[in-house]
Amino acid sequence: MSDTPLPQATLRADLIERLAQPHVYDLAIIGGGATGLGVALDAALRGLSVVLLESHDFAKGTSSRATKLVHGGVRYLAQGNISLVREALHERTTLLNNAPHLAQPLPFVMPSYHWWESPFYGIGLKMYDALAGKAGLGPTEFLGQARTRACLPTISEDHLWGGVKYWDGQFDDARLALVLARSAAQLGALLVNYCAVTGLHHTQGRIDGLSCVDQESGQSYDVRARCVVNAAGVWVDALRQMDGEAMGRTSKPMVAPSQGVHVVVDREFLPGDHALLVPKTADGRVLFAVPWLGKVILGTTDTPRDDLAREPEAFADEVAFILEESARYLKRAPRREDVRSVWVGLRPLVKPVEDDGNTKGISREHTVAVSKSGLVTVTGGKWTTYRAMAEDVLQKCEQAGLLSTLPASTTAQHRLVGAPEVGAPTVRLSQPPGAHLYGQEAALLASLPGADHWVGPNLSEAMVRFAARYEYARTIEDVLARRHRMLFLDARAAAAAAPAVALILEQELGLPQSVEDFLALAQRYATLP
Repeated sequence: MSDTPLPQATLRADLIERLAQPHVYDLAIIGGGATGLGVALDAALRGLSVVLLESHDFAKGTSSRATKLVHGGVRYLAQGNISLVREALHERTTLLNNAPHLAQPLPFVMPSYHWWESPFYGIGLKMYDALAGKAGLGPTEFLGQARTRACLPTISEDHLWGGVKYWDGQFDDARLALVLARSAAQLGALLVNYCAVTGLHHTQGRIDGLSCVDQESGQSYDVRARCVVNAAGVWVDALRQMDGEAMGRTSKPMVAPSQGVHVVVDREFLPGDHALLVPKTADGRVLFAVPWLGKVILGTTDTPRDDLAREPEAFADEVAFILEESARYLKRAPRREDVRSVWVGLRPLVKPVEDDGNTKGISREHTVAVSKSGLVTVTGGKWTTYRAMAEDVLQKCEQAGLLSTLPASTTAQHRLVGAPEVGAPTVRLSQPPGAHLYGQEAALLASLPGADHWVGPNLSEAMVRFAARYEYARTIEDVLARRHRMLFLDARAAAAAAPAVALILEQELGLPQSVEDFLALAQRYATLP
């Protein structure tokens, strides 16, 4: 029998009551994406008192809009960034071990249409294997035409020479964020979504707390903390500016947002369990076709943006690029009418910062900067290295004297909520969503009312109740975008399921739900520019 504790209820009234209590926390974290949640779990495991506040829902921003890959970064290898690749490969294995129901190995095939491509890319991928060492997921293999076609049954065969097969990982980003939040909460951390930070408190030039507002009630609260971490992703600069103004200084922006667009089509365009990678498209970009939760994700782009929209929209030329490039490599070209959903993530690329940090050039690596007041800001990086980033943040807090001497991190060995027992069989993430995504909590899910009543494709009434009771869900969008990924998989199906989800949430939460707001959002995901 498993000794997994029963899930901790996420009753809003209880969370807000705890937030209202006068208490000085060791650590207050602003931002409930991958980085902030990773810091919360690491700090809670080290025995610190932790509060984390998120203005919207956990992983609402960039952290639910990844390409769903847990990877060492083949392209970083091409850039010669060996240390970044080695760290990411190590972290990839750690993540796959700690949440095998949500993060798993995935074979990729890189097709070759010129004689030199297989040896050229294959040698690089053999280096990738060598850097991974014991953390490797499988050997790189050179494929002939027949095996390439077997792995990618719908690949275009015109001038096909063969291919190279290598291994990386894939995951369910938003559900992983939720198990991070729930794992931290099990250890005593207080995590509150829909609670926006509205101000920072300073005493004698040092930051010692913040003000926040419960977005549901409008009630304001003050939170005291010895150390405040700004982990707001692409939105970190607003808080840095707030901190700077309190100190009578201006704060130069450290984030240059870049957006990545993804379009989702049915599995018939790429059946099987292998992903397709084109390392260099006609204009030098990378193209992925990744089987995920019963669909195929096509992407991605890398386009600078100046605005910081919560729901960024794809540009017409980005969607055209993805569809046109897919047509070059797939026998049947996906057309606009084949797209089930389109979604966009903003990446926080790091600019050089002279005033409180030192980075060199625009960077995909993370940066941790400590301001003169003691505000600790972390941004950049990627999902794969969230755990190492959290370690780095806490080390910087300790070095800056904001936290006393800390015990060593134990997150590398800490299996996350729901993780199956070591060696237990798992269902591939290329398969449609189901109870397998709940890991060891699948039995509890099956015991809830409505376990056999389906309110949408692969979404049961019990899953909605589980989201409301144990996963912090407050809205239709929370359920259909991040607890279940239907909005990202098929926006029209999500719209059809919304009224039934609303009724269940109103029963569970006693909170009115706006079906109209969700239908407007779903229409955006279903509409191509």
